[in-house]
Amino acid sequence: MSHTPEAVILKSKKHFHLLDGLRGIAAIAVVIFHFMEWEKPDISQNFIGHGFLAVDFFLCLSGFVIAYAYDNRLPKMRRKDFFISRLIRLHPLVIIGSILGLIAFLADPFASHAEGYSLAAMALIFLASMLMIPLPVMEERGFNLFGLNAPSWSLFWEYIANILYAFVLIRLSRKTLWVLLIPAAIALVWVSYSAGNLLGGWDGNTFLHGGVRMSYSFLAGLLIFRSGWIIKNKLGFVPLALMLSAAFFMPWHSQNWITESLIVLLYFPFIVALGAGSALSGVLKETSIFLGKISYPLYMTHYAAIWMFGHYFTTRNPTEEQLTWIIVIGTALMIFFAWLVMQFIETPVRKYLTRKRKEKLLKN
Repeated sequence: MSHTPEAVILKSKKHFHLLDGLRGIAAIAVVIFHFMEWEKPDISQNFIGHGFLAVDFFLCLSGFVIAYAYDNRLPKMRRKDFFISRLIRLHPLVIIGSILGLIAFLADPFASHAEGYSLAAMALIFLASMLMIPLPVMEERGFNLFGLNAPSWSLFWEYIANILYAFVLIRLSRKTLWVLLIPAAIALVWVSYSAGNLLGGWDGNTFLHGGVRMSYSFLAGLLIFRSGWIIKNKLGFVPLALMLSAAFFMPWHSQNWITESLIVLLYFPFIVALGAGSALSGVLKETSIFLGKISYPLYMTHYAAIWMFGHYFTTRNPTEEQLTWIIVIGTALMIFFAWLVMQFIETPVRKYLTRKRKEKLLKN
């Protein structure tokens, strides 16, 4: 059996730096939204009440980037090599997030929920978290699919999308993708209508909502790339960042489900197409690169602290002014912590794994 050429497996393409920056903006929006969920449990009263739509933007962007990176390469690769590449990229932070979540759960100074779990139960929850196996059993954490690190729910669907891409979607024509996109869009609108929003997917009760959100947005991202829908423009980072942020800050209204559906169906794909067609230079380019690099570490490491903040909020009742400072400083500290994790743990681990893989390929 012939082996995949090392150059094909390890080859990387240029980045769409503006899209990287927008991913960072979306990750920061998620952090602020998670802070505000505690202060405003009724998210219709939350100034960033649509921050959860960042996940749909992530998934659309992921479909575009995967198609860009692998549509030409995957036919020359073994699927095994594709999956190894994706695991090296994604899984170190899954493990890091699980460890941080376990530490925060056991050492939370404002809550003592750990006392209700046996050692075997905690070991099972931790193992499931590290292996990306949904286990919605923690009642005090809203039966999150991943109780120790809630954001992993979207990574679970990202993994499913990657598997479907490698086995099925890579083989499909654009026309066939359109055929699939239509029922995915109908399902998305139905979920939004029946639930009143597109917030679901993170817990046991709304598990399938996550699959619906992934199906439409990932397919839309694939189609943007394969159809060449890259809109050349001179908008640059700031206008596009403001356009993206507007989706998260828009007010709620009685027909909210229609607005959210339109944002995911049309607006986010439009922003991806604009972002892919706009160039950057100078300080804004460096800013986008930084935001892109810390986006995934920030998304996967912030929630351990969010749980501690939530328990602090419910037990200490801080004032509005104190809350404002906590959220501002807390978000900045989480960005800094994400950078530390990226710089000193995640990046060295990924480089080590990539180097070992390269050595193995060269031997073969």
